[in-house]
Amino acid sequence: MGASLIDGKAIAGQVRAEVKDAVAEFTAQHGRRPVLATMLVGEDPASEVYIANKHRACEETGMESRHRSLPGDATEAEVLEQVRELGEDGEVDGILVQLPVPAQIDPDQVIASIPPSKDVDGLTPVNAGLLASGSPGMVPCTPAGVVDLLVRTGVEVRGSRAVVVGRSNLVGRPVANLLLDLDATVTICHSKTTDLAGVCREADILVAAVGIPGLIEADWVKPGATVIDVGINRTDEGLVGDVDFESVSEVAGAITPVPGGVGPMTIAHLMANTLKAARDREASRGS
Repeated sequence: MGASLIDGKAIAGQVRAEVKDAVAEFTAQHGRRPVLATMLVGEDPASEVYIANKHRACEETGMESRHRSLPGDATEAEVLEQVRELGEDGEVDGILVQLPVPAQIDPDQVIASIPPSKDVDGLTPVNAGLLASGSPGMVPCTPAGVVDLLVRTGVEVRGSRAVVVGRSNLVGRPVANLLLDLDATVTICHSKTTDLAGVCREADILVAAVGIPGLIEADWVKPGATVIDVGINRTDEGLVGDVDFESVSEVAGAITPVPGGVGPMTIAHLMANTLKAARDREASRGS
């Protein structure tokens, strides 16, 4: 393998250690721990695992976590009422509604109902708008993790050509905005992009976030490029990314694995966002 491996698990450990120290300082100063409240509608096994991992991370970093479960046949009104209660709860700093939600519930309505100050997923229209305008706000956890991986591994972002494959509100668009804020020249690709492979070959930094197993092949990658694989696809062979790891590793200069790349950074930055929400709430009380 020619590419150096970007160890997201190790770097996420650094982030969580930093958050743990900062949480201890926050707790000593304010006499309370930051509080993350999660919500799960239905009994999706994968979602239950994700929720458990987030609560475990809270415990490890010294935060408090709370959880609300609703049945799979819950109405949208019932879910919105639960979010409203958490939004008005003076003890809760951050709210996370685990996606996906059942078909009878509009996820956009649910996300929009979260107070922006408690939106630790960074997905409300207010926080999306702040990010798009280059203003401070809550940044989505996975895009924040992607950029943190680049910064902490010493990748030169300023002046580089960055290509993002995927335009979702969850990853593609926000990661493009974050790269733009770091002075990269950014192209967002999607299903209608002409000569997708050719555009990818121009990238110094290539971020794959489209949800198609093995889409990015070796001849799509510029020799020496940094390749960040956000994809998590369940196949008969197990978890794989959007990048054909084996072949691309022979061409790229650095690459993230799946699993063990971007995934651990997402939860680490959820912890960082929850701490930020708690700090911001304390600052607003003192102003």
